[in-house]
Amino acid sequence: MNMSKQTYTNSASINIVSVSDSDVNLTNIRSGSHTDIGPRKFNEDEHIRIDDLSSHLGDLYKWSFPSSFYAIFDGHGGSEASSYVKNHVMKLLFEDSDFPQSSDINKTFLKDLEDSHSKAFLLADNAIANECSISDDCGTTALTVLVLGQHLVIANAGDCRAVLCRNGIAIPMSQDHRPSCLQERKRVEELGGCFEGGFLDGDLAVTRALGDWYLKLPIGSNSPLIANPEVSVMVLSEEEDEFMIIGCDGIWDVMSNQAAVSLVRRELRRHNDPKRCAMELVKEGLRLHAADNLTAIVVCFKKRVESPVGSTRPKSRRIAMSEEARNTLRRSLLEF
Repeated sequence: MNMSKQTYTNSASINIVSVSDSDVNLTNIRSGSHTDIGPRKFNEDEHIRIDDLSSHLGDLYKWSFPSSFYAIFDGHGGSEASSYVKNHVMKLLFEDSDFPQSSDINKTFLKDLEDSHSKAFLLADNAIANECSISDDCGTTALTVLVLGQHLVIANAGDCRAVLCRNGIAIPMSQDHRPSCLQERKRVEELGGCFEGGFLDGDLAVTRALGDWYLKLPIGSNSPLIANPEVSVMVLSEEEDEFMIIGCDGIWDVMSNQAAVSLVRRELRRHNDPKRCAMELVKEGLRLHAADNLTAIVVCFKKRVESPVGSTRPKSRRIAMSEEARNTLRRSLLEF
């Protein structure tokens, strides 16, 4: 398949979710991941987990602050699209999309971040279109998470999801692009798209994806199905933000945000191992009869999630009895 570069007028949107003056000590960042085929015949999920981006990028790394990078790509119609994006996303984002090199994170830098993420997603979409090994009915959702200093940047196209744990409370960091989302439904219908049985054109469960070119309109047309990501930016709080869960829809179809956060928080207090937490999340999804592949990444922002004060079970206390009291108790028991 050979298709020319597609452009979209529906640009990515950037949202500043929250602000804090506290820096997160990125030397504490650690992560773990796990994936399972679930009840499917093939596992079409792919993911990336890089705790130290500077060592991974080498000379390409130009920033004065530490950073990390995580991503999940949930393929459909085969694993070719998700595998392709996994293998090329680092080059597409950090080399080919005019990624900003400033050491000062200000409004201009954040706007440049939005543009570079949007460009990288569209480059990946067009690369899939021109990759002859990928059929036009193969596609993938994509969610990337970039930690730059104290800033968290989430770019999402599809229904993977990022959820932050803030003092034990689940904070969704991305919006699922599904027909159930009223904004997405309105956008699709205004562009002539339709939904049948809860699916875009009766076939696709998401309204944004990379690939799936059989559903996309020719160059110059606004397609109901787009690859543009929504971009959210927030500032992490060292005191409040404990960890983040990044998961494919196989996790979130059977588990609420809060249930997942509570499970991971409980497990971290037990063994402090993010990989084991990711495994427990997937295991719980399987127990709840997930119908899809399951992939989870757990990213910890603290060395340890502390147990609440007073949560330790108090030790039993012995009561000392005098000899006279013991004799009195013994006589009473004998008489009874």
